[in-house]
Amino acid sequence: MSNIAKVLSRRQDRAEGVGTNKKSIPFNKQNYQSLKQECLAKKTLFCDPTFPAEPNSLGYDELGEQSSKTRGVQWKRPKFWQFGEWVDVVIDDRLPTRDGKLLFVHSAEGSEFWSALLEKAYAKLNGSYEALTGGRATEGFEDFTGGIAESYELSKAPPHLFKLMQKALTLRSLMACSISSSSQDTETKTSLKLVKRHAYSVTGAKEVHSYGRLVQLVRFRNPWGRVEWIGPWSDNSEEWNSVQPEEKAKLVYSAEDGEFWMAYSDFIQQFSRLDICNQTPDALSNATVSRWNYSQFEGDWRVGSTAGGCSNNKATFCSNPQFVIKLEEEDDDPYDGEDGCTILVGLMQKDFRKDKRIGREPNAIGFTIYKVPDKLKGCNNIHLGPDVLLHQRYTARSNPFTYKREVIERFKLPPGEYVIIPSTYEPHCNGRFILRVFTEKEAAASPMDVEISADVEKQYISDSDVGPHFKQLFIQFAGNDSEVSVFELKQILDSVISKRTDVKTDGFSMETCRHIISLLDRDGSGKLGCVKFHILWIKIQKYLEVFKKHDKDNSGTMSSHEMRDAVKEAGFQLNNDVLQVIISRYANQQYTIDFDSFVGCLIRLEMLFKMFKAFNKKNTGKIELDILQWLCLALG
Repeated sequence: MSNIAKVLSRRQDRAEGVGTNKKSIPFNKQNYQSLKQECLAKKTLFCDPTFPAEPNSLGYDELGEQSSKTRGVQWKRPKFWQFGEWVDVVIDDRLPTRDGKLLFVHSAEGSEFWSALLEKAYAKLNGSYEALTGGRATEGFEDFTGGIAESYELSKAPPHLFKLMQKALTLRSLMACSISSSSQDTETKTSLKLVKRHAYSVTGAKEVHSYGRLVQLVRFRNPWGRVEWIGPWSDNSEEWNSVQPEEKAKLVYSAEDGEFWMAYSDFIQQFSRLDICNQTPDALSNATVSRWNYSQFEGDWRVGSTAGGCSNNKATFCSNPQFVIKLEEEDDDPYDGEDGCTILVGLMQKDFRKDKRIGREPNAIGFTIYKVPDKLKGCNNIHLGPDVLLHQRYTARSNPFTYKREVIERFKLPPGEYVIIPSTYEPHCNGRFILRVFTEKEAAASPMDVEISADVEKQYISDSDVGPHFKQLFIQFAGNDSEVSVFELKQILDSVISKRTDVKTDGFSMETCRHIISLLDRDGSGKLGCVKFHILWIKIQKYLEVFKKHDKDNSGTMSSHEMRDAVKEAGFQLNNDVLQVIISRYANQQYTIDFDSFVGCLIRLEMLFKMFKAFNKKNTGKIELDILQWLCLALG
């Protein structure tokens, strides 16, 4: 399926709810129930052909087929296990082992395999087990919940972090914290019974009255179900004696169950890092709970058209994809005491782990947020250019650009309309991304892109409108039949453009000349008479003027990033999808476009709109986007 067709198909699926929590997409088009029925009918155990029990599924480098780490590996099936239906990635139950022991994740209980099977599904999703190497706990948070995770280094804790934690808990966000140390100290205990390099859940954040003052407390849970903090405000500590019995009864758990309280001041001293995973609305089943408002968009950076790089690259930055969000209502009960609209923006590069397998390095990614000028508010059918973006300071941005899978930033912005521009740091870098935006209050968000349209003046010219000098020049080239063929048209254009203008050109291609004839030839003769040629010459002069304006170095070519503005001046508005198709068709390997290609592109666009008008029998004048994009692809 072509790129445009895929985009349209994904857009339609998304509109129908495909990809949401309730309508998940079968990975590799494998349906669990169908596969189960097939295996039951054949009375065989499932063997997954898309993630086979072979060396390639273990890895590609350190866990590759020739690696010493994978010698002697056997794939075995665990016994007395019942496969659940919650996981959408279908796997078989063969697991890599050496000497009868699981090679990777395993439980202390020899008969418990759910964690190893879940890991296999995750490895399948990412291409191999080796692709899971490294990364951060927040990636797992997101991949298994669909949420967006932000991290805080507690040595640099923001002043209102406790209030932010309380707010996160009301929004049903998941929180975890850990103590950093060297790998040799993994799961060793401190003198106060905290475990290093070990993930604790944060389950509560309350204030209690102690000796007439408010004390901020945080509740934790050790997933082991045992080994608890023994410092101040632990289960049996004397600090609880200062709390009124009714208040204490709501908070204290004296059992050794892994759950305990700690003063917030001790928390930021004892722990190193806090991760908060904010949940999407469809992941929360209770309709009455507080929740984030959420928007998600897919996009890509394509070399030559939409890969503009960061704002340092003034010539290309504005060609990046753009997304608009309208913040109209301020937060209730702001955690930091400041009025405004909380916005959480996450930019994730897709296929981050899969690309490791083919040796492709990730891009450095980030985003910039600008205030939409008052005169452009409410105008989503635009793409902001240099006249706007390069003449005002950004409102907010991610800092710094990162090679990680995702960059996430939280901002407090005044009500208003903003444009978010995701980009790579360097221009001319291909990549696919997901942009996610969370707000406390409802906020409308959408791609900021133009609707496809054409404003091409129809030329009404008769024989009397053509001057004698032009007729004489035409007859010199046309010959006795007073018409020019495609070969004669090429001779004329090559001669006139190269000798009588200051545009450097290698001449016109036969393909472009054939398309010109097709556009203007009404009688099917394959030739142009004097009047039609005069119409063509008016077009060529207009296109020549536009081209010279964008050929800034007088090289006879213009940057492909100039195409959006150039075709607009010629009478066509193109969105990102169609622009990408055109650049891939008409730009050379250096992503520049010569005059022949520019004219050929505009001629074919005009043909496209003529075809559309013929198809549009209702003559409503409204461009039906999907049909037009399909035609663009067909003509490209």
